[in-house]
Amino acid sequence: MTYRRVVYLGCMVACLGLSAQNGPGASHQSAEASAPSVHPEKIAYTRAPDAANVSYGPHERNVLDLWKAKSERPTPLVIYFHPGAFHQGDKSWIELYDKPLREMLLERGISVASGSYRYAGQAPLPAPMLDCARAIQFLRYHAKEYNLNPKAVISVGASAGAMTSLFLAFHDDMADPASDDPVKRQSTRICAAGSIDGQPALDPRYSKKFPFIEQYARDMMPKLFGVAPSELNTEKGYRIAEEVSPITYLTRDDPPVFMYYTHNLTDQPPKNKNEAIHNPRFGAVLKEPMDKLGIECIFRTPQDYPAKESRPFTKDMVDFFIKYLPKKGA
Repeated sequence: MTYRRVVYLGCMVACLGLSAQNGPGASHQSAEASAPSVHPEKIAYTRAPDAANVSYGPHERNVLDLWKAKSERPTPLVIYFHPGAFHQGDKSWIELYDKPLREMLLERGISVASGSYRYAGQAPLPAPMLDCARAIQFLRYHAKEYNLNPKAVISVGASAGAMTSLFLAFHDDMADPASDDPVKRQSTRICAAGSIDGQPALDPRYSKKFPFIEQYARDMMPKLFGVAPSELNTEKGYRIAEEVSPITYLTRDDPPVFMYYTHNLTDQPPKNKNEAIHNPRFGAVLKEPMDKLGIECIFRTPQDYPAKESRPFTKDMVDFFIKYLPKKGA
């Protein structure tokens, strides 16, 4: 894939993650809506990982948990990255938000990992996203040990984790064949990506196209970028914005994406902060250039699932992932 900057002026956003009042997707009755407003840092698992608190990098938050699908042959892998606005959250939050996804993947013979990463307050963007890239490299390097197929890797996440999954999907391969670190020699490319309430860009210029998000962008972007508020709308701020925005890297040879937003697409102003920062308009904006490039991009909201159960997209997302995994023997 050839690196290029893409400033797609219809695409924007904003501060990522949970609102102070609600978790992702408070627009209809679901597990998201009923989740506590302030989450414990760690959530107790109902299914113990086969490998817990595995260190994939030097920082204390560079840890992951792994559930191995039962198989004599190496299995595909889906790695999950948690929500939390890049300033809170934990790998165990898969239990709170996407336990049904983990369980269905395991039932279908796909191993699941969930990774923590540094907060932006510890290392500004894109460092947390690069941590997630290393998590993929680490699991590829140790694929034999964990009975994984290193050619069959998919990334998925919610909110901040969704933006990270899009970043990994569109970015050039970050492997460094000349590195002394064997983990860094591994590919970061993935077969497909899943995005739940994801944002395809973080750019103060785009927020002007969506006035409802401008205040949140102004308040949070400097903290995410590690710059002074006065530097946000400068060349320095714009350079960081382009560096961290997934849509910057989108090209024709990128993998397909399944997107779900927990709010319905509407022309009405968002009702609250949560609906503003997880607005499905952002997904609609990403789908347009992906369609033009001929890359499959599935875009779903609650109105596509009348039953209104928690995480109604789960089966469709798993089927989508399986569609794009390499066939056996490939």
